[in-house]
Amino acid sequence: MAIQYFEVEVSSKLKQKRNLSAFLKELILQYLDVKKIDISYIFCDDAYLLEKNLQFLNHDTLTDIITFDLSEKDFELVAEIYISVDRIRENAEKFKIDYQTELHRVIFHGALHLCGFKDKKKEDKALMTEMENDSLQKYFN
Repeated sequence: MAIQYFEVEVSSKLKQKRNLSAFLKELILQYLDVKKIDISYIFCDDAYLLEKNLQFLNHDTLTDIITFDLSEKDFELVAEIYISVDRIRENAEKFKIDYQTELHRVIFHGALHLCGFKDKKKEDKALMTEMENDSLQKYFN
């Protein structure tokens, strides 16, 4: 079971990666019965993520995260999660919260998507936000 973190010409300033990986594995195993977890978090800038958004989703918009579930077999979770540190920084300022808090919120958001949680409908978004807040509280306390 591996959770890896990569940076594409940016610094995510992500700390305590080993602790975070353990927490993410616990989080995922609460919702999914998988024997293998292989997730790559790729931290990048707005331009890089916009290119992915256009190429794979045909969306011409900036976003903070794109999650790709690449799993091909039952009982395994294989994924790539792209996160724009530009969006994280801007959203942290906009919502007047700490950069690390916003970074972790988005990291948990991606994992929760992989667990089946959605955020398109109003009620789904409310549940996703609740789950993100719960994850932040558990992780930082």
